[in-house]
Amino acid sequence: MRLVLGFASGLLFGLGLILAGMSNPAKVLNFLDIAGTFDPSLAFVMGGAALTTFIGYRLVWRRGRPLLMSDFQIPTRKDIDRDLLTGAALFGIGWGIGGFCPGPAWTALPLATPGILAFLPSMLAGMALALFVKGRRLRMA
Repeated sequence: MRLVLGFASGLLFGLGLILAGMSNPAKVLNFLDIAGTFDPSLAFVMGGAALTTFIGYRLVWRRGRPLLMSDFQIPTRKDIDRDLLTGAALFGIGWGIGGFCPGPAWTALPLATPGILAFLPSMLAGMALALFVKGRRLRMA
């Protein structure tokens, strides 16, 4: 049941990204270009997502536990470290250059445009490199 609901949630999320225009790198880059061809429509998408999340969390926390698990899995770390700042900076740079973030990149893959065919393998290589560097740093510590 968890697998089916997970798949349905991912499918709904992906469809939402496509409908919102987040899979269109031109739309994303126009949103980021505040001095040029600025398109503020994605701000409404992000605002709607933040509002939906805010309300959803308020409803979910009223439950004693999740539907399909024994407890809520909440991160315990609250510190801001070098890895977090580096990852955030690389994410922002990649988003600004390519017009994709990971979720919309996967939803754009069936289009097989040159941009996505360059971005997605680069993103996966970057993720693999990050895991390698982090693993190596942990072994040295």
